[in-house]
Amino acid sequence: MRGLIRFSVIVPVVVAGFGAGVLALWPVGAPEPAAFPPGDAERGAYLARASGCVSCHTNAAAKGLALAGGAPLDTPFGIFVPPNITPHPTAGIGGWTIQDFAKAVRQGVSPEGDPYYPVFTYSFYAGFTDQEIADLWEAFRTVPPVADAAPAHDVGFPFSFRSGLKLWRAAYLDAPETDALMGTSSPWNRGRLLVEGAAHCAACHTGRTLAGGLDDSARFAGNDSLPGGSKAPSILTADLLEGGWTVANLAYALQTGLLPNGDAFGGSMAEVVAEGTSYLTDADREAIATYLLDPDGSGDIPEPARPVTETPMAGLDHSQMEMGNEN
Repeated sequence: MRGLIRFSVIVPVVVAGFGAGVLALWPVGAPEPAAFPPGDAERGAYLARASGCVSCHTNAAAKGLALAGGAPLDTPFGIFVPPNITPHPTAGIGGWTIQDFAKAVRQGVSPEGDPYYPVFTYSFYAGFTDQEIADLWEAFRTVPPVADAAPAHDVGFPFSFRSGLKLWRAAYLDAPETDALMGTSSPWNRGRLLVEGAAHCAACHTGRTLAGGLDDSARFAGNDSLPGGSKAPSILTADLLEGGWTVANLAYALQTGLLPNGDAFGGSMAEVVAEGTSYLTDADREAIATYLLDPDGSGDIPEPARPVTETPMAGLDHSQMEMGNEN
């Protein structure tokens, strides 16, 4: 009997240890190109704004320096701190190569070969071209270096076991569709590229599974479990129309933060506008609005269901409508 008990204890431990060893040896990521085209810092700065890099990696509430590390994100899996991505050689990414940078942004893999936690929305950036990576790299190299490293993540077991993220990647890592769709307009395709890619709208406006992956069955239907207990409303077309949104007033809100009823975005969505979408061109903001209000690309956008003054949105406390950026 004692032998049976020992066997029943030892075997699971051995199997678990073997599984952990296999995961640790499982390679992650693929080689990046040996050479990249020359980058353009101005284009890169624009893409960084569109991608939420500034709003996430800058702790505005603590008056932190630009890109020196963001505000902590309190999640069910632990507390994550967006790192310093200034060109400081030790506290930031100044010691990286452009290949290291590309692998981090497009593949979510660190220079040491470890997978990043999916709170970093790298899966939305998987479609970035070599030129876009070079532009981003050039832009980040112009930022003043900051010598203070961001605090480490506070993540307990089993989430601290990074090799386990390889299983998560196998289940959830899919690059966004970036090819233009035949029969749709250029603005619609541009909006699709931004919404599904750089702007990573689904990261906040879509709920998560128990494993932390996006719940694609409820894409854009809203999320009640953002870091810190904040919420993101539904941005499904029907709900936007019910809320009184049009291409014009949605594009205007992305520029100014002002809602159709005269209220304003609050919380982290205010930061997204202030540090991100307000820097976009009018054409890009209109493209985002066009895609959200016409997800099929038919070119037919209905009028809002009711006048803005009669919609439920008119009475909402928009300070609770936080749409936090999860980079």
